[in-house]
Amino acid sequence: MDYHAAADFLSDLRRFAIDPGTESTRALLAHLGDPHEDIDFVQIAGSNGKGSTARMTESVLREAGYRTGLYTSPHFDDLRERIRVDGRKISESAVAEFVERARPFLVDRAVEGDPLTSFETLTAMGLWYFGQSDVDVAVLEVGLGGRLDATSVVDPIAAAVTAVSLEHTDVLGDTLDDIASEKVAVEPDDRPLVTGATGDSLLAVRRYAPDALSVGPAETDPDVSVRYDGLRNHTEAAVAVDGGDWRVETRVPVPGAYQAQNAGVAATLARQIAPERVTEGVLARGLRSAHWPGRFEVVERDPLVVLDGAHNPSACEAVADTLGEYDYDDLHLVFGAMHDKDHRSMVDALPAAASVRTCAPAHERAADPEVLAGAFEAGSDAGAVRTASSVATALEQAREAATEGDCVLVVGSLFAVAEARRTWSRLAVGRRIEDTEDARDALARANVDPDTVAETAPEGDHRVVTIRLDHREARTLDRAAGRVGVTAVTADYRSGHELRDAVVMGTRADLRELLSELDDERVATTLRARVEDAHATRDYPWTETPSVMGILNVTPDSFHDGGDFFDQEAAVARAEAMVEAGADVIDVGGESTRPGADVVPVEEEIGRVRPVIEALDDLDALVSIDTRKAEVARAALDAGADILNDVTGLADPEMRFVAAEFDAPVVVMHSIDAPVVPGKDVTYDDVVTDVIHELGERVALAERAGLDREQIIVDPGLGFGKNAVENFELLDRLDEFRSLGCPILFGHSHKSMFAHVGQGAGERLSATIAGTALAVDRGADIVRVHDVPENVAAVRTAVATDDAAGVPSAWQE
Repeated sequence: MDYHAAADFLSDLRRFAIDPGTESTRALLAHLGDPHEDIDFVQIAGSNGKGSTARMTESVLREAGYRTGLYTSPHFDDLRERIRVDGRKISESAVAEFVERARPFLVDRAVEGDPLTSFETLTAMGLWYFGQSDVDVAVLEVGLGGRLDATSVVDPIAAAVTAVSLEHTDVLGDTLDDIASEKVAVEPDDRPLVTGATGDSLLAVRRYAPDALSVGPAETDPDVSVRYDGLRNHTEAAVAVDGGDWRVETRVPVPGAYQAQNAGVAATLARQIAPERVTEGVLARGLRSAHWPGRFEVVERDPLVVLDGAHNPSACEAVADTLGEYDYDDLHLVFGAMHDKDHRSMVDALPAAASVRTCAPAHERAADPEVLAGAFEAGSDAGAVRTASSVATALEQAREAATEGDCVLVVGSLFAVAEARRTWSRLAVGRRIEDTEDARDALARANVDPDTVAETAPEGDHRVVTIRLDHREARTLDRAAGRVGVTAVTADYRSGHELRDAVVMGTRADLRELLSELDDERVATTLRARVEDAHATRDYPWTETPSVMGILNVTPDSFHDGGDFFDQEAAVARAEAMVEAGADVIDVGGESTRPGADVVPVEEEIGRVRPVIEALDDLDALVSIDTRKAEVARAALDAGADILNDVTGLADPEMRFVAAEFDAPVVVMHSIDAPVVPGKDVTYDDVVTDVIHELGERVALAERAGLDREQIIVDPGLGFGKNAVENFELLDRLDEFRSLGCPILFGHSHKSMFAHVGQGAGERLSATIAGTALAVDRGADIVRVHDVPENVAAVRTAVATDDAAGVPSAWQE
């Protein structure tokens, strides 16, 4: 069974009505051998904020050194987003394996007239995967209520109820007391429940959980007090949490006073689990790293564009309060909600808008846009109200209506936000196709039906682009492709909430004609980036031709040349020699990331690199600082460095803002661990596709901090969580990283991957040179190497060969 067949099977379970209770989930887990029994769990229930709180809690625990699981809902583009281990989505292969194991049981139950629902099955899959992955602690977002929710098959070691308001009254009851009684059932046996409820809601919680720890503003006399100090930049706000004998002041990546409450709940939960490990520093960094898409997510600034999945009146009121912290002129609303929500109260809670566009996400529960428009028209503050045929159309129209000083807000449900967010998150990946076998492989990787692969592969001898589409977009592409005679093949699966892969094949002229016929401008824009040549506007050495970055390790323990240039005079002489040999960039590093390397304290690292950088001030080359610490990066830029090179892919939440403050290019590397953890088992469905999409999330963070994509340099991270075969796969398909719209750096110098081709340590220069030529041919803009003269020659040879052949290389495209 492949992934999409498994996703279809899980999606089909949505047809079964909710039957509250845990018995069915327990039975499925028993069938699977109760794989979750050795895991510690945290449960988070609540009317609002439970997803953000779950993400914050998981982030803090991961920062504390735990191997973590996270289970949330709903998802945006594919169901794998709901289940994560150490931040990475469950693999497609694991989803297929789970369905193969669970399907006989699920079919038998359906035949007996007692089927499991989609949520029950997905919950069981999450718990199964956490067991398979040997996580230490998993954080579960409760779906509905608490007592009868599928997640309540676990006995949590810590739990929270973020808030209590009137919701799902047909299931949970029609009073605060009724709803509170359902939610507080997640309370653990030996620790007090943590709650962010206030006022009457807190009274209701404490009727059923008298010892509950309250989290709230100081004026409410809580057990743990929180303070919201407002925006610090366009994407972060300052918060403070005081637990009496512990406290933290930090920033959170989601603005809003209610996020201070969520941060307080998350911090209190994490401290309950491991007070000795969850220090103030761990809390500060963990909370600041808890990025959560679609929750007051600022995706553009001119005009301001905000995505928020607020789906009930109190959440809409919170969004309105947060939006009030921003300075903008007119507001343009895009509103798409589910039919079972209190539309009129949601509308009344939102700020007055100059224009409103109502729409329906592609979901069976979506409300009719006409009904939503009626709710706005009944309000006294309604501006011009229009209906739109889709979320994408509504967003496009709102952005066109907005001027530079305005604000566009997409709100009403996470399903609407998910569709809107694809404007920025979706990628079109170009494939290097040299023969029919390459075309067959491209189709197979996109999960195209095998018969279609056999029929279509011979046509794929030109350009091939893969893009993920929903059902409506796929139909639009199919129709346009048919009109112009371009081959477009879409993976065949039925799930309404899954994007599916589409493979487009043709000459550049064919694809340009397709773009002119494509009715969906958003899809056309994404495809156009891969069809047309992109022209850089900033003047960097690698803009016109590939550059060589020379490695300068001022460390005693780096893997290849540790100690050789630890002396400042030797380091400067080395840098001058590399520039003389043709290096465009000198990369200065003061801490090794080899396996087993010791962490260097910040001040010691600064002491190593700053004098060298200052001494290179007159060098005829750019200087890069290779560090994973924002404090070191700032000191280096102050000393005259031009570029940041971060092997952790912006794991330090301050790093992207330092780069934006100095308007400096930043290298964002994909890494699982830095320093490398030898022997760690990392699973990829397809290493290139997985790394591209995971890097895409980091690129988005850098972009939203204020950097242009031209300044964000992506590095596949050879050896950092990849084996030798995977490293060579990354090299072979390096051109696919063009889909990110960023320059590409390739760092392969003397790495252990070359042992795979018989090159031992100390004898890998020739293999490195060969790798450089191949990387440039496949699109590298920068190669990072130790031996500059030899690799400069390799770069020039690769470029000259392409020029002589008269065929654009991947780099030139």
